Amino acid sequence: MFQKEVYAERRQNLKKELSSGIALFMANHEAAFNYPANTYHYRQDSHFSYFFGLNHPGFAGVIDFESGKEILFGDDVEIDDIIWMGPQPSVNDLAAQVGISEISSFNKLDSYIRKALESGRTIHFLPPYRGAMMIALGRLLNMPAHEVRSKASLPLIKAVVKLKEIKSALEVSEIEKAVDIAWLMHTTAMKMAKPGIVEQEIAGTIEGIALAHGGPVSFPVILSMDGQTLHNHNHHNTLKAGRMMVVDAGTETRSLYSSDITRTTPVGGKFSSRQKEIYEIVLKANMDTIAAIRPGVEYREMHLLAARIIAQGLKDLGLMKGNVDEAVAAGAHALFMPHGLGHMLGMDVHDLEGLGETYVGYDEKTKRSSQFGTAYLRLGKELKPGFVVTDEPGIYFIPALIDKFRSEGLFIDYVNYDKVEQYKDFGGIRIEDDILVTEDGYRVLGKPIPKTVAEVEETAAQQREWLKIPGVF
Repeated sequence: MFQKEVYAERRQNLKKELSSGIALFMANHEAAFNYPANTYHYRQDSHFSYFFGLNHPGFAGVIDFESGKEILFGDDVEIDDIIWMGPQPSVNDLAAQVGISEISSFNKLDSYIRKALESGRTIHFLPPYRGAMMIALGRLLNMPAHEVRSKASLPLIKAVVKLKEIKSALEVSEIEKAVDIAWLMHTTAMKMAKPGIVEQEIAGTIEGIALAHGGPVSFPVILSMDGQTLHNHNHHNTLKAGRMMVVDAGTETRSLYSSDITRTTPVGGKFSSRQKEIYEIVLKANMDTIAAIRPGVEYREMHLLAARIIAQGLKDLGLMKGNVDEAVAAGAHALFMPHGLGHMLGMDVHDLEGLGETYVGYDEKTKRSSQFGTAYLRLGKELKPGFVVTDEPGIYFIPALIDKFRSEGLFIDYVNYDKVEQYKDFGGIRIEDDILVTEDGYRVLGKPIPKTVAEVEETAAQQREWLKIPGVF
């Protein structure tokens, strides 16, 4: 939790964006794992946390844009809870910690909202993403649960995006803490990438590092030598010499700020000449697009720059052919990179995405493409100082996609399918970093994580050791 002034300023900034109605922010409920008393690790709603700071269920926060009032609804715990959880701070104490002076029992939230609705006032709320919250909001707002998401407040969505997409120095510091934990996660995975090791052992080890040093992983660990599957959560393979292991993983800090890093390591620590050729293309796409990041540039242009670099590199190897610019315009590169270059990063690994990519990654000036591959670009709009984005180009040889495109006669002027057939056993390569857009360029966040061929091979040749990160926690 930050100082109370941080949350007070955030709420004040939101008041400047809307002039009428009431904003309602609900804390997440506990979620049962397999029976009611056995719950998942508690994860607060990011927007409630951003404006109200508390990491507890059973609360709601209200901001009245007309009166300026801020109210925290919640109740003190009872003796049964104290027996199991130990002494807990009072609602008064918690409210004071986040700069709230007015509190009320959570049981009074119903009557407060009902009275506001009866008075014809607008209740602004953000789209929920959990079924239990849809039901709770439906009951509070007197609407069917299945209609709740569609009734979310567009003015509040746009205001929250405007405020949260620009990261303060305090927020950037938290993200860098998460990247530094990811450094240990990824260098450990590199050292463990030996023939005969089961993927699950590595995935479990690096998830344990996240838990030991901050919070849970920011998303389920993606780790596999079947790297051609973009979000591969299966960890059943036994690593084999001659294959590569893709690891896409990050963590959250206690304040819920995330990291998201990807590295690709040759099993056994040495790239083959064929692997190195493809790896160097992806690395160039990663480094050249990072170097081109600056305010005022559309991130879609960075995506297309990566696409051209990949197409040119694959053409040099004989896997693509023809005019590179025409190939990218046609979308032929998407056979090898069927995803976008990156996304926003912050309190969620896909920051703000639950509010709708239309409002987070695009705007009136920049519209989403409908072309295969580019359509999956989560962030296309113009970059601003304070944005934190991921940069994650990749090259993948997906047998099913290769077969589909070839059978349909797609991109025959740009793809050398006969040679591509020889790469169906290759897998995939992805390299990802977390980048702050500065006033005049960019800054790669956190402790540098090995990514050149020499750095990866040197790290992979080392034995795993238990390390702590001094000065971070």
